[in-house]
Amino acid sequence: MTDLAPLRRALLSVSDKTGLLDLARALHERGVELLSTGGSAAELRAAGLPVRDVADLTGFPEMMDGRVKTLHPAVHGGLLALRDNPAHQQAMTDHGIAPIDLLVVNLYPFEATVAKGADYDTCIENIDIGGPAMIRAAAKNHAFVSVVVDVQDYAALLAELDAHDGQTTLAFRQGLAQTAYARTAAYDAAVSTWMAAAIGQPSPRRRAVAGTLAQTLRYGENPHQSAAFYLDGTGRIGVATATQHQGKELSYNNINDTDAAFELVAEFDPADGPACVIVKHANPCGVARGKTLLDAYKAAYDCDRTSAFGGIVALNMPLDEATAQEIVGIFTEVVIAPGASAAAKAVFAAKKNLRLLTTDGLPDPKSPALTVRQVSGGLLVQDKDNGHIDRTDLKVVTKVAPTEAQMDDLLFAWTVAKHVKSNAIVYAKDGATVGVGAGQMSRVDSTRIAARKAVDMAQTLGLTEPLTKGAVVASDAFFPFADGVLTAIEAGAVALIQPGGSMRDEDVIAAADAAGIAMVFTGMRHFRH
Repeated sequence: MTDLAPLRRALLSVSDKTGLLDLARALHERGVELLSTGGSAAELRAAGLPVRDVADLTGFPEMMDGRVKTLHPAVHGGLLALRDNPAHQQAMTDHGIAPIDLLVVNLYPFEATVAKGADYDTCIENIDIGGPAMIRAAAKNHAFVSVVVDVQDYAALLAELDAHDGQTTLAFRQGLAQTAYARTAAYDAAVSTWMAAAIGQPSPRRRAVAGTLAQTLRYGENPHQSAAFYLDGTGRIGVATATQHQGKELSYNNINDTDAAFELVAEFDPADGPACVIVKHANPCGVARGKTLLDAYKAAYDCDRTSAFGGIVALNMPLDEATAQEIVGIFTEVVIAPGASAAAKAVFAAKKNLRLLTTDGLPDPKSPALTVRQVSGGLLVQDKDNGHIDRTDLKVVTKVAPTEAQMDDLLFAWTVAKHVKSNAIVYAKDGATVGVGAGQMSRVDSTRIAARKAVDMAQTLGLTEPLTKGAVVASDAFFPFADGVLTAIEAGAVALIQPGGSMRDEDVIAAADAAGIAMVFTGMRHFRH
């Protein structure tokens, strides 16, 4: 396989024309003949660059609204011919096919078209056919041909030509080929994923998943693991679309925890007031609403000050100076919010390691999305948990009904429990969590741990009663036995919310009735593993 390959002829056919003129001019100055199609050719010609139309090369005009222009032996033969194969060389001579040494193509903007909410026919028309075919041909023949599919590789290409007297090395071409195949794979994945949704196939026979590198990470969950962060192309607002204003590079765990915090805080509509979430190891350790962001942050912090140290803070409103001043009072890894005032940014500037991310919005907690998890030998794919309930969905199953204030807290606690690892138990009072039990093998253990944390926090705050006294409790799944309910009652709970559906529901309800507390069933569970 040849190492150095000369670059004498290039075919440029791009949808995104960013940097096109500079690249074409640089290639022309290096003696490279330019071939192009449609709009790309027109732009080059308007800039005074000599360019030959592909239609000239093939002897066929572009036709069928541009659907057919490069699918021709004169193009694919020029890309695929093996320069060191005499039979290929003879075929090129016999049929007047000239070699193409460089292909520069970026594809019709299918992903962007879908993201804009275009109709079915418009999306179909934005599926590129000739582009992927040429890319795959050029990438296959990387022994001789360079293929560039990303604007960010233009500078690297020119540097390579300068370093090797107008030639490219095999290693460089191999890298370009790998990127090219990944691009066509991601493009086809986007098309197939969109089409499955468009035609109502929630579980298609084949599922393709792709991403674009956003960041190579220092390491994964642990220092001995390599890791990277990829964008899925959906543009969903969150950590993937955020602007980082300061602080060191985000780590794997930072990104994971920040996503968990922001998805939870987005459940609380800013129109209903400020909300704050503090997350540690992907679980919320404090969540609260308040009259101001400062109030919400303080209440969230007072749920579990120990766990909040080194945590992630998410806000549903732009960060203000007063809240920023309070946050910097303890070590915090990341703060994410829809925005931040100049004064708040100035406060954070003194904490060089604190990362501040802004997003210009909140993710829609009800928007459809897929979650993907890898298991040995396969992928688990499911709809994102967009389940929501309101007052009309609740069924009071006890003799005592919740008060209006208790009902508010029950719905608040239920929302938080949805984002806590199972088995999940959440105690809440006055729009704030006061105890969270997460990820235990036994639900009663989660109930006990949450209550114990509330006792410890009360002592820290100098209170004589546990924070759970007068609180409500949410359970992400049903109580299989009455013991969990009895534990919550012992902690001072006055109302419970749970899905119901246990074989022992009658025992659980009887325990609540005996204590004179209220219980409501949702009919919906929120396992989170």
